[in-house]
Amino acid sequence: MTRSPGLARRAEALLDVAVVATAPVAGGDICAATKLRLSDGTMALMKTRSGAPPGFFATEARGLAWLAAATADGGVAVPDVLAVDVDCLVLRWVEPGKVTGEAAADFGRALARTHAAGAPSYGSETDGWIGKVPMRNTPAPTWAEFYATRRVLPYLKLARDRSVITAEESASIEAVLGRIGELVPDEPPARVHGDLWTGNVIWGLDGVPWVVDPAAYGGHREVDLAMLTLFGLPNLSRVTEAYHEEAPLAEGWQDRVGLHQLFPLLVHAVMFGGGYGSRAASAISSL
Repeated sequence: MTRSPGLARRAEALLDVAVVATAPVAGGDICAATKLRLSDGTMALMKTRSGAPPGFFATEARGLAWLAAATADGGVAVPDVLAVDVDCLVLRWVEPGKVTGEAAADFGRALARTHAAGAPSYGSETDGWIGKVPMRNTPAPTWAEFYATRRVLPYLKLARDRSVITAEESASIEAVLGRIGELVPDEPPARVHGDLWTGNVIWGLDGVPWVVDPAAYGGHREVDLAMLTLFGLPNLSRVTEAYHEEAPLAEGWQDRVGLHQLFPLLVHAVMFGGGYGSRAASAISSL
């Protein structure tokens, strides 16, 4: 590790501790990530984004704190927030290790407990972001209404406007949205991570699975499981088996995975184009 003077000074002003060294961390699409070695012997992760919209990092910090509130009851581990400002977020560093079957099962049980911590309603008191795209969280009385109007339809419209989905594909998705209430069993709002793809799960060197980068809100617990399936979480079968043992899922949940993948697939279509629009339509073809 070397030392980037500008980043080091910014972190020192927030943490009130000297930064001995810094090193870039690969993998961030939206933010730049830097590993900090502090003079007290600890490590931290500093996320920065030039021109971040107001509240961008504060919203992430609130989401982390909300998820962390379930950790005492066995919920999934979340790194401590050390500092937050308009342009950056500093977290306690989690040293990555390798995934094991035991860690995967632990993660499944812990995620079930985080979900069980619940939420006051479907949605959140504040809006947020999914990646770099704004995400509306205005509460709704049912999951069917919330998922259709706050999650799928806004990004379906953007996808149409940007010509990354065809009219026929869009129509097939809209037809399924009208049947969400029939397809998805009623459940109380769960405390969901909201952007739980494999890159946001860290298998700690200490054997503990951690989650980062949430887009947290009160939602249906199946959305987190669908997101884990979308991009291939290691040992996913162990995760889902342990989850189901801890908090049994409603019958037919596997058949609804594609329905709950609509949201992230449409967000990816809006952000990256490519074949994500077609993939979204294909995800619900069996419904």
